Amino acid sequence: MRGAPHSGLRVAAVAEIREDAGNMLNHVIGFRCVVCSRQYRLDEVTYVCPDHGSEGILDVVYDYTAIAADAPRLSFAGSGDRTMWRYRAILPISPAAPVPPLAVGGTPLYETVLATDVGVGRLWIKDETRQPTASLKDRASAMALVKAAEVGADVVTTASTGNAAAALAGLAASVGQSTVIFVPEAAPEAKVAQLLAYGATVVLVAGNYGAAFDLCMAAAQANGWYNRNTGFNPFMTEGKKTVVLEILEQLAWSAPDVVAVSVGDGSIIGGVHKGLKDALALGWIDRMPRILGVQAAGSDYLVQAWESGEDVLTKQPIPADTVADSISADLPRDRIKALAAVTETEGAYVRVDDGAILAAIPEIAAATGVFAEPAGAAAYPGIRQAVERGLIGANEDVVMIVTGSGLKDVGAAMRAADEVGIAPLRVPPDLDALNEALATSGAMNRGAQ
Repeated sequence: MRGAPHSGLRVAAVAEIREDAGNMLNHVIGFRCVVCSRQYRLDEVTYVCPDHGSEGILDVVYDYTAIAADAPRLSFAGSGDRTMWRYRAILPISPAAPVPPLAVGGTPLYETVLATDVGVGRLWIKDETRQPTASLKDRASAMALVKAAEVGADVVTTASTGNAAAALAGLAASVGQSTVIFVPEAAPEAKVAQLLAYGATVVLVAGNYGAAFDLCMAAAQANGWYNRNTGFNPFMTEGKKTVVLEILEQLAWSAPDVVAVSVGDGSIIGGVHKGLKDALALGWIDRMPRILGVQAAGSDYLVQAWESGEDVLTKQPIPADTVADSISADLPRDRIKALAAVTETEGAYVRVDDGAILAAIPEIAAATGVFAEPAGAAAYPGIRQAVERGLIGANEDVVMIVTGSGLKDVGAAMRAADEVGIAPLRVPPDLDALNEALATSGAMNRGAQ
């Protein structure tokens, strides 16, 4: 394992942090189990509720009254910090905690012409392809490294289909933190290349994401590694929620009607929900947007549960198979928060097939300049389907989160282009041949539209 822990990130000994947790951790009251609602002090648990094992996912609980007094909404406007750390007042870290040097957060929000195509009032894209490792998962990994430094972790580990792994490896490289990362052996080559370039110890696991996750969990427990896994580490939700805090601020704290996001393991949609709940509790917004969760038809565990009213604590894994590897999950690990995100906001879950996902990649890119990987593009056909089903109104405002870059899976992007009939022109080095090819293909007419 390459890389040594970075001394600059070692904030304090665990005992020192726990001695004054209320002050050190920005008005964090403690944790609440999402299964049984039991509350814990910060020093009582590490990852999960002991009464429910790995299923006892915890939620971080804040003192909103204290936060509202210390960090009114308008205070962010004058902040010179454009990263996710501008929201320190509502993150579970010390006000003075050192953070990784890579600029995580502060990604753009674009209003797009695609609103007309899908039939909504206005449609924005939150472009998370602009993160340091090109996905939203950088937000959680940045948080993981700060929390790992607090406890002096020698190694940080995670299981991932690719994006969370790349995020952890890249952010860890920026601070010299050793990592061991477990990914399915079928992960896209571009994502594995990122991990190797960043210097992570990469373990390719025979089988699917579930197999990689289980092995990672066992290794973390056996070796005492800091566990970054979503649906297990409660702080990952807190990092991911910053995406929606940015969206709200970029919209001048005027909440959209709907926030749409693709869903695999369920951690991002859970983070979106937590950020919205925080903002509403603090009075930063005056209403709760509905959340639209979009899953691939070949990995639709949460759609099934939402449609049938199944209990996700007892619902068994399903076979997951989709071109959108980043949202392929046979058993979503953050499924309790993911289901609550939709049910508690009166939102919806929809499924879209791989053909629609692939077609969305060039459609989004050609109209907006944002190049999404399959998982990042999946929300777009999901919005279209939701409009057709009457789940989103024709005059409503929608924000779509593009969670990762198309450069993560160039093979899928090329397949998408091929399936919609987009191909390069092949010509000899001759101007007449070029003009003839342009006229025959109609390419110039497509570009002018």
